Amino acid sequence: MSQDGYGYGQQQPPPRRPAYGSTRRMEVPVPAGRPDYRRQPDGYGQSYQPDHRQPPPEQQGYGPPPPRPRPRKRRFGRVLLIMVLALLLLLGGVWLYLELNLNRVSALGDYPGRPAQAAGTNWLIVGSDSRAGLTAEDQERLTTGDVKGQRTDTMMLLHIPDNDTKPTLVSLLRDSYVDIPGKGKNKLNAAYAQGGPQLLARTVETATGLRLDHYVEIGFGGFADMVDAVGGVEMCLKEPIEDPLAGISLPAGCQELDGQQALGYVRTRATPRADLDRVIHQREFIGALTDKATSAGTLLNPFKFVPLLASAPGAFTVDEGDHLHNLPSLAFAIGGAASGETVTTTVPIGGSIRTKVGSAVTWDEKKAEQLFDALRTDQPVPAGALVDVPR
Repeated sequence: MSQDGYGYGQQQPPPRRPAYGSTRRMEVPVPAGRPDYRRQPDGYGQSYQPDHRQPPPEQQGYGPPPPRPRPRKRRFGRVLLIMVLALLLLLGGVWLYLELNLNRVSALGDYPGRPAQAAGTNWLIVGSDSRAGLTAEDQERLTTGDVKGQRTDTMMLLHIPDNDTKPTLVSLLRDSYVDIPGKGKNKLNAAYAQGGPQLLARTVETATGLRLDHYVEIGFGGFADMVDAVGGVEMCLKEPIEDPLAGISLPAGCQELDGQQALGYVRTRATPRADLDRVIHQREFIGALTDKATSAGTLLNPFKFVPLLASAPGAFTVDEGDHLHNLPSLAFAIGGAASGETVTTTVPIGGSIRTKVGSAVTWDEKKAEQLFDALRTDQPVPAGALVDVPR
C-alpha cells in the first residue's frame, strides 16, 4: 500500500467541493460585454465581482438613462419669479427715467414773514401760457398766438388734508387784485409775468396766509400732448362754444376733445360769465384728464401709457424740492374732482373794480378768510365760503 493509504493502482478520489459556508466559490465566466467585472483569487478557483471603480454604463457605450421630468410646480415658480423681477426692473427704470427728466425750477423759498407750516399739504398748480419751446407750426396748430414773455392763465390751490376731510381745489382768478411783494397792487397773474414762479408763489402765500409745500406747472404744448396721449377727454357742454381766438367751435352735448380743442376749451372766455366760467372749465377738465390718465384703461394700454410717459417729463415743471413720489397724491386728489371726492370752489369774489392796471376783481375778505382758515386747520369749508357759480 502506498503511504496515503490507497493501494497500488487504486483510483484517486475526486477533489472535494467546498463545504457549505466556505468562502471558496465556483468559477464564474465573465459576462460578455461587461468589462466592469474583474478576477479575484479566493483560494480555490476564482470568482468575478463588480468593479465599482469603473465608469458607469452610460459612459461605456450603453447610452444615457432617460431624463427625469422636472416637477411642473417648480418650473412655474421659476417663470413667475422671472416675470416679477422683470416687471420690477421695468417699473424701476420708468420711475428713474421720469425722476431724472422732470423739469425743475426754484419756486418755493424762505423769506421774512413767510406763513408757518399748518395742517395738510398745499399745492400751487399753474397753467403757463408761455410759448417757449413751441415751433411756429405748434403755435398755429394750438392757436396760441405769438405772445412774448411768460404769463399764466390758470392758478389753482389744492389742499390735501391729513385727516378724513375731503381735499379742496380752489381756483384763483387771474384778475384778482392783490398785493405783489415789492411790486405794489396788481392783478395776480402779473406776479408770474414780473417775477416768475417764485414771485407768484410768494404772492399766493401772502394773499391766502397758507404756506405752499409743492409747486407744479404745465405749459401749452405739454397739456395738449397729454390729452392726445390718452386718446382725448370727454366733456359734456350744455351750450355750444364758438371762439376763433381760442381756435374752437364746439357744439353742445358730450364729445371727445383732442389736445387742441381741450386747450381752447380751458382758455376760452367766450361764455356769458367769462373768467368765472373759465375756471369752472379748467377744474372740470383737469379733473377729467387726470382721472383718465390714472385709470386702468390707460395704465394697462401700452398704446396710451407709453405716449403718456413720453410726454409727461416735458409737460411738467416742479419745484427743486419736489420729486416723483410727491405726484401720485396730487393726481388722485385732482382726479377726485371729476367724481365729487374733491371739493371744488373759487375764492369768494367781493366785486369788480377799475384800477390803473385795468378792470380787476376783489375778494370777499370775510368769506375768503373762512375758506383759508378751514384749509389751515384741516376742517370742512363752511358752506357760506363755497362759491358755486351757475353754469
